[in-house]
Amino acid sequence: MATAQTYNSGTGRRKTAVARVRLLAGEGEIVINGRSLVEHFGAAVDEADLRMPFRVTNTDGRYNAMIKVEGGGVTGQAGAVRHGIARALLELDPEHRLSLRQAGLLTRDPRMKERKKYGLKRARKAPQYTKR
Repeated sequence: MATAQTYNSGTGRRKTAVARVRLLAGEGEIVINGRSLVEHFGAAVDEADLRMPFRVTNTDGRYNAMIKVEGGGVTGQAGAVRHGIARALLELDPEHRLSLRQAGLLTRDPRMKERKKYGLKRARKAPQYTKR
């Protein structure tokens, strides 16, 4: 029993967070890990920032987003969700590429946590120097 694919998908990443986004025709509802946007992120993330890919492509209110996100913290997950939505919109209509690219939504943010080095307390913080 093969069903036709009725959604467009995109994978977004930021720091150590990975978001799998599915866009379905709907009225603009965003569900993250089975919870609403406000339930998942609360007031820690600006909702307008997550909906930016929809605004840039003038598709706000046309698609529901079913999102599974794991890893990272609040900021990383929010960035991964935004990146995933942008990639799913691109798969939906390749003509959106220019507007998404100009808004900087297709570029994966390469900044990662720097590794700790031996002899140091953190990545760069050295123990206090004592002269005597």
